[in-house]
Amino acid sequence: MELAVVGATGLVGREIIRVLEERNIRPGNFYPVASSKSIGSFIEFNGKQYTVTGHDEVIALQPGIAIFSAGAGASKEWAPKYAAAGITVIDNSSAWRMDPDIPLIVPEINAGILKKSHKIIANPNCSTIQLVMVLAPLHRKYRIKRIVAATYQSVTGTGIRAVRQLENERRGIKGPMAYPHPIDLNLFPHGGNFLPNGYTTEEEKLVRETQKILGDNSIRITATIARVPVIGGHSEAVNIEFESDFVLEDVFRLLETTQGVIVQDNPSQNLYPMPLFSKGKDDVFVGRIRRDESQPNSLNLWVVADNLRKGAATNAVQIAEYISDNQNLPD
Repeated sequence: MELAVVGATGLVGREIIRVLEERNIRPGNFYPVASSKSIGSFIEFNGKQYTVTGHDEVIALQPGIAIFSAGAGASKEWAPKYAAAGITVIDNSSAWRMDPDIPLIVPEINAGILKKSHKIIANPNCSTIQLVMVLAPLHRKYRIKRIVAATYQSVTGTGIRAVRQLENERRGIKGPMAYPHPIDLNLFPHGGNFLPNGYTTEEEKLVRETQKILGDNSIRITATIARVPVIGGHSEAVNIEFESDFVLEDVFRLLETTQGVIVQDNPSQNLYPMPLFSKGKDDVFVGRIRRDESQPNSLNLWVVADNLRKGAATNAVQIAEYISDNQNLPD
């Protein structure tokens, strides 16, 4: 493939480049793209130095795929221009996720819906990706009625300014604040912007994106987000109510055989998923798998993944791989 990475100098953009290298992807041509303040700087990829360029120059060169990680505003402005030039855009922002004409893709779950005509493809929110990786096989077998989720989200989900805020606070250094409160030795139930109904945009994304990816708007979902002073990944406490009952041993077997999911569940050995050990890994980890004894047909789970990897960069790269490997997508 010929590939552009838009937002190449950002936190997720650099992670995309790292994932491409690790997966030994060697595009015929590679184009790092960033905002005007970064044009002319250099990005290293596969041992070579590449000059960061601007949108117009790259659109004229017409790479086959452009992975966007430059924010919703840039995506709204530029993704249609790339698509009009015949370039397939894989977008990491929230700009296109809920557009009914734009596919929202987690390759292990629903890559089969992709068509040649899909020139903009949305990458889901990081917390959604790790959640649906676990939910999808369970929904296929038991049919999910309701989900209650609480997410404990890493500062890396906010970006480099939030990481620096945490690091500065731990060193006792005053600096720019990405959050309205200190994050070190603290957490707060606030992610995204508050909506008139009292929920946040991050919570709304988890609800609507999960329904779209699973293809079932009848699933009732409620969510609460907390931002925590963690670097390695997002964690989620998930309660699921099914239409039918289950055998707990069957749930374990189902998740253990799900591609991209690793079960870590041995309480006697204090084994359960933690962001400390998910950092830098592409899998989704699930543990604390247990029956909810307060109501029928219900299950509790603890889900952890590196939000910069499977939650963003890796999922986008996997979509690019799928497109490259399946040149004869249906019209």
